[in-house]
Parts: sequence; C-alpha cells; structure tokens
Amino acid sequence: MERELTLELVRVTEMAALASAQWMGRGRKHEADDAATNAMRAMFDSVCMNGTVVIGEGEMDEAPMLYIGEKVGNSPTPEVDVAVDPLEGTNILAKGLPNAMSVIAIADRGNLLHAPDMYMQKLAVGPKAAGLINLDDPIEKTLEIVAKANNKRIVDCTVMILDRPRHHELIEAVRGAGARVRLIGDGDVAAALATAFEDTGIDICAGIGGAPEGVIAAAALKCLGGDMQARLVPEDDAEFQRCLSMGIKDPNRILTMDDLVKGDDAIFAATGVTDGELLKGVRFRGGEIAETYSLVMRAKSRTVRTINTVHNLKYKPHYSLIKEK
Repeated sequence: MERELTLELVRVTEMAALASAQWMGRGRKHEADDAATNAMRAMFDSVCMNGTVVIGEGEMDEAPMLYIGEKVGNSPTPEVDVAVDPLEGTNILAKGLPNAMSVIAIADRGNLLHAPDMYMQKLAVGPKAAGLINLDDPIEKTLEIVAKANNKRIVDCTVMILDRPRHHELIEAVRGAGARVRLIGDGDVAAALATAFEDTGIDICAGIGGAPEGVIAAAALKCLGGDMQARLVPEDDAEFQRCLSMGIKDPNRILTMDDLVKGDDAIFAATGVTDGELLKGVRFRGGEIAETYSLVMRAKSRTVRTINTVHNLKYKPHYSLIKEK
C-alpha cells in the first residue's frame, strides 16, 4: 500500500468526527451516527484507492451507505479491504462521555477478517506482552503474565472491561486476583488500543464485545506491535451458519492476530470526537473554526503519527451545520 494513504485516511476520519461532534450530549445517537457516516462516505470519493468495505454499517439492505461490499475510493489501485466505524461509541457521544472516535482500518485485499456482526470474545495487550497470551487461560494467569511483562505488580495492573452483566464473573475474578478494574459503557476499540500506550495505565482489555470492532482493534494493535486473540460467539444456529457462509470454517476456534489481520501491512486512522485517554475530542473554537486531534499508524513501518488540525468549516464541502432553533 502507498504510504500516502495514511494521511488521506486521516482526512476521512476528521470529517466524520467534525460532523458527529455537533451532536455530542444531545441524546440523539442515530442522528450523530448518520452525520458521521454521510461525511465519511463523501470523503472516501477523494481517496486514491480501490476499496471494498468488509466491515461497515451493515448489509446492503440494512445500510444506505458504507454497507458491506460497497466500493469506495476513486482509483483502480491499490486494492484494499476497508473496515470502518464512522462513530465508535454512539451512546458515548449521545451522553457526552469520553472516548468516542471515528475510525478506519485498511489492509491489502483479502487480509482483513470478514467478521460477521455478532459478539466476539477478546483479549488485548500491549507490545511487551505480545506473543505471551492465550485466550483460554484464566484471567488470573493472564494477569500474572502481563504483570511480569510490564514490570508491574498484579495489584498495579488495570483491566478495562465493558460494563455488562455478562462480565460479572470476569470482573470478580480480576478483583479477586488483586488487580484493578476500569469499566466502560461502550467503545471497545479505544479500550483495546489503550493497552499499547503506557500513559493510559491500561494493561489488558478483556471481555465480549462486537466482532467488527474486534477486527478494527486488531489492525490498530498490529500497527503498534500489540497482541490480540479472539473467538466468535454465535448466539444461535443462524449466527453459526452465518460464520460458515462467510468462510469461517470453525467459528469456535481461537483467532490470532494473523487470523484477524493477515500480512505485514495495515493502516489505522482515528480522530477523537469526545475527549479520551489517547485523543482529545473536537473543539469548536468559535466562528467557522474547529480543531481535531487524530492518530494514524502503519504496521509495515510501525510509524505512529499524532495530528492536530485546524479546520475552517466554511471551506468544508461535506460539512453541514446543525440549524439553531
């Protein structure tokens, strides 16, 4: 993939973040998601790539744009798989809570797992613990391994977990082992990503969340040298058959990083919508000026860029203001 794509993708996440940030705290998650999706889809038309959406807003009959199988980009090459979440954390944004982001991951055609829209069990860690984890290990053993790798005591480790009833036993096991728990309402891409940055204080991300988000998180961690293992969790026979139809021969097996994101190259871009551990949210500075904070990474070079951009909204053709009452 051409390295120029890294900066092109940031322009796409920036526009989605700008569009959705207007809806922060308004309690209208669907409007926010629609704004992000519309802006992201429009900006893709300016990107020099031949992309196929493999993880998006749903099937063709469910989503008017950025649906699975949709072609994006304006060039015959490079041919890439595209995974998007125009607004990761719709509930977060609606409530004005931290860690809402706009995210994109791409890899060479055929290299991203075509994850069905169902649950996935995940375990993510940063670079120091890469290659040491096993999804089937008890969390107590995982904590011992990660604590040693990160040169910490178990009591100083923090595990980030989605605050859901299904995680009651996991939460109690972490606490029983002596480690700390940080519960989040949504946004498990940001949670997995946080394990690869020491400043966040997050050592492990564990639990069951969305499968599409798992693939996007894996692409980000591949760029950072982190590690992730996962397993699909079909809830009924229909979902099990859906896995088979998408080419996943054994839905019950552990998926390694190379199953989730094949090859040695991937690009991940994210722009903050609300403030979080890694990125500040969109700032509206008054008049026509807004400011965004983004992160873009490439697995092949392990380059990580943080980008602070000042936008004049008057000159953004794909940006539309919410009308004042």
